[in-house]
Amino acid sequence: MGSAREVSLASLVDAFRNHARRQPDKQAIWCDGKSMTYGELADFVGRWSAAMDDRGVARGDAIAVLLPNSIEFVALMLVAADLDAVLVPLSTSLPPAAVYRAFEASDVRHVVGTTHTLEDLRSEGDSGHTPATGLWLRVDGALPGVEGLRGLLAGSRARRAGGREVGDRDPYILTLTSGSTGDPKPIVLTQRTKVNRVAAAVELYGITGADRTLAATPLYHSLAERLVLIPLLTGGTSVLMRRFSPSEWLRCVAEQSVTFTIAVSSQLAQIAECLREAGQSALDSLRCVVSSSALLEAGVKADLLDRLACAFHECYGASEVAIVTNLDPADARRKLHSVGKAAPGVDLRILGADDRVVPVGEPGEIVCRTPMAFGGYYKRPDLTRQAMWGEHFRTGDMGRLDEEGFLYFLGRKKDIIITGGINVYPADVEGVIQGHPDVRECAAFALPDTRLGEVVAVAVVPMNPSAFHPRALRFLCARELADFQQPRRIFAVDHLPRNSLGKVMKRALPEYCARASQGKD
Repeated sequence: MGSAREVSLASLVDAFRNHARRQPDKQAIWCDGKSMTYGELADFVGRWSAAMDDRGVARGDAIAVLLPNSIEFVALMLVAADLDAVLVPLSTSLPPAAVYRAFEASDVRHVVGTTHTLEDLRSEGDSGHTPATGLWLRVDGALPGVEGLRGLLAGSRARRAGGREVGDRDPYILTLTSGSTGDPKPIVLTQRTKVNRVAAAVELYGITGADRTLAATPLYHSLAERLVLIPLLTGGTSVLMRRFSPSEWLRCVAEQSVTFTIAVSSQLAQIAECLREAGQSALDSLRCVVSSSALLEAGVKADLLDRLACAFHECYGASEVAIVTNLDPADARRKLHSVGKAAPGVDLRILGADDRVVPVGEPGEIVCRTPMAFGGYYKRPDLTRQAMWGEHFRTGDMGRLDEEGFLYFLGRKKDIIITGGINVYPADVEGVIQGHPDVRECAAFALPDTRLGEVVAVAVVPMNPSAFHPRALRFLCARELADFQQPRRIFAVDHLPRNSLGKVMKRALPEYCARASQGKD
C-alpha cells in the first residue's frame, strides 16, 4: 500500500487498516511525548467509530472539531472517514460567536472539543445562538451534561472492517476560509481529494513507509491534515508538534529522526535564523524539506540551501487546489526567485484583465486545473462559479511565467497597489528591500492618497531597531525600483502581523503601522 497508485485506489481507513494488520507494532504517531503503534491506533479508531455510530452519528453528519494538535484529532479524522461523516476543523482561538457562524455555514450537528472550548460555547449558546443539536463530546476534564471520550469508549468494541459503502466523492472535510470576521466560506474536500493529494506528494517527494513525517502547523488547516495522513496511508510514522517554535522544531527533528516535512515559509525563516545563531549546518535525519504557504524570501532560501544537507523544494498552492508548482533542488539556485514549474498533472495559466491568457513574461492572475482540486464551496454554487475559469481555479494571486515555464509569485490580486493608475506588485518592492542587510523582514502595502489614489508603503522589521534609519532604504529603492514603485512611507515595526499559518495579514498593516510606536519615516 506504499505506492501512490495503490493509495489512490483505497479509502482512507482501509489503507490505514492494511498497514495496521501488516505492522501492528510499528509506531504510527507521536505527539508531545505520547505515541501509538498502528495496532493501538487502529483499535482506538475502531472503538471510537463504533461508539459514535451507536450515538447516532450518521453518514454525512458534520462534526465540528475544536481541538489542539493531538493524537485524538488525528484519530477523529480516521473515525470520520470510517463513518463517512464530515469534519469541520476550527481554531480553538475563535470567539464563540465566530464558531457558531461556522456551525451555521457548515450545518454542524455534532461537536468534539476540549472542556474549555465547549464550556465557552455553551455559555454563548445560552445567549441566543442555536447550538449543534447532536452529540457533544469532550476529550478531557469534566463538564456537567457533556459526555467524555473515556466514558464513550468504555465497553465499546471496534467496528468490523468492510461491508460498508465508501463515500470517496462525498464531503469529508470542510475547511473554513475566513477567521473571526466575515461570512465563513467552507471549502469542500472529499476523501478522494485528500487521497489524491497524499498520492501526489508521495510521488513528487519520493515518500515511503520508511519516512517519519513532521507536521508543525495547526490541524484545522489542510496542510497539516495532509501531512498526518501521508505517513498513515503509506505505512510511515507521523510526528506531530502541538505548537511551533523554531528551537522546538529543531529539537523535534533531531530527537524524532524526522526525514520529511512541509513547513510554511515563515517557520523556515525562523528556523534559518536559529540555525545561524546555533552554528548548526545540517540536520542529519532530514531527507527532504518543502517550503509552502507563502513566498520564501530569496536570501532565506539561499541560506537554507547552504545549511540543510537534504533535498530542498519550494511549492506554491492554495487550500482549494493543494500543490500547484514545485521548485526542485536542481533548479532552486538558478531560479532563486521562482516558486517552480507546474506540478505533475497541473495545467497552469496566467490571465490578463480581459480573462485571456497573457504572453510569457507578462503579469496576471494565476489559474490552474488539477486533479487535486476542491469540490467547491459548501452550499455556495455562486461562489464556486465565480472561482472558476472553465475547469481552472482562479487563485486570486498574481504571477508571471518565464520562457521555461517557471512561475514567479507577485502577491494577492487584492493586495496590488494601484498608484496613479499603475499597478505595483508588492513582491517587486519587497524583493529589493528585503535584500538590505539592515532588514530582518518587510511587507509592502497600499496607503490611501488623495492625489494618486494609493501610494506604496512598507512595514520593516529592522535587524537593529535602535540604529535603523529609512534613508538607506530610500537610496536603495531609488537605485533599484521605478518611480511609481518608490515607497512613500516606511514604517519601522517590532514584527509583522501574521495569521496562524504565518502569512502576513496585509489588510491589517495600515492600522497596525499607524499604531506602531516606531511608525516614523
